[in-house]
Amino acid sequence: MKPRALAAVLVLSLGLAGCAGMNETQQRTLSGGAIGAAGGTVITALTGGCIWCGAAIGGAVGAGTGFVISQVR
Repeated sequence: MKPRALAAVLVLSLGLAGCAGMNETQQRTLSGGAIGAAGGTVITALTGGCIWCGAAIGGAVGAGTGFVISQVR
């Protein structure tokens, strides 16, 4: 694994460690963002695009979707 990818995984896993006291909206927003970032990364890696850009856009869309779904329910 490349050093940058390993560092990114470590930072993200540390960020997820403090999720115990979150309400449902916060949990859905965070999980939507994480799933979106992962999906954006995979899609841009397969298409040869900017991986960081795909992760950022996917994360933003996923977080927004998670928030909206939480508010609708």
